[in-house]
Amino acid sequence: MTGLLIGAIFGAVFVIVNAQSPLNGLTVNLLRIAAGLGAASVIAMWFVTARRGRPAEGARPAEGARPNMFGKGYLIVVAAEAILLFGGVRLLSALGSPEQANVAWVAFVVGVHFIVLAPMWRDRSIAVPGVILSLLGAAGLVLASAGAVTWVPLVSGVLSGAVLLAGAVAFGWRTVTAA
Repeated sequence: MTGLLIGAIFGAVFVIVNAQSPLNGLTVNLLRIAAGLGAASVIAMWFVTARRGRPAEGARPAEGARPNMFGKGYLIVVAAEAILLFGGVRLLSALGSPEQANVAWVAFVVGVHFIVLAPMWRDRSIAVPGVILSLLGAAGLVLASAGAVTWVPLVSGVLSGAVLLAGAVAFGWRTVTAA
């Protein structure tokens, strides 16, 4: 559930920060409220599963339990992601790209990070949002280069955030109801 919590928080931030013009004020506010509620629901599900999953004192982990997902491989992927994020933003700036291209680059790199983690974690389900985020990021980069910068935050920011939030809520609900 920790990964879902991280995805929900980042998804909410993507929506809240990028919900803006060309959307009207009512739509912007509704999107931001929905993002906050989505993140809050995942936080609540995280607490529910944390309470249920607390092992009894002295209990040993179940045999066949999932290995540490946040080990060395994960750290390497996150380090590469940070380098690509910050380096890419600087490169876009040096190339004269509009500032809106940054959110597209972030969506693209975050999507690739999910795709790379899927086989490492033996979890194909995270490849799906990874592909979608990568495509939304690439679409935003195309929009930015074509001069349609007004739409980049919606396509690469709001839609990417919605994908992260929807996935976190759906998988969180599945986890909570499976117990």
